[in-house]
Amino acid sequence: MVQTILNRSQAPLDSRDLATCQQVFDKLSADYAVARNSDEAERMASIIIELYRQGVRDPNHLQSMVEAARGLFEADGSVNRPAATSSS
Repeated sequence: MVQTILNRSQAPLDSRDLATCQQVFDKLSADYAVARNSDEAERMASIIIELYRQGVRDPNHLQSMVEAARGLFEADGSVNRPAATSSS
């Protein structure tokens, strides 16, 4: 009998996996004002899931890698974030 070995990228994500991915997606969406139903949101979600399946589990590391993958950094290394608004 031939036994198929599934690697981590082929295994289905469980609720904890999805919660981590959702947390990162929500943070990035808020930080960069990305509409949830936009093409950008779909690309970002795809990258998050793919990186997670490849073994990136730490939310901070995952966020950094998604930012880099999406080109959200400026050439000088600064983060391309929307201007902060003060609530004075």
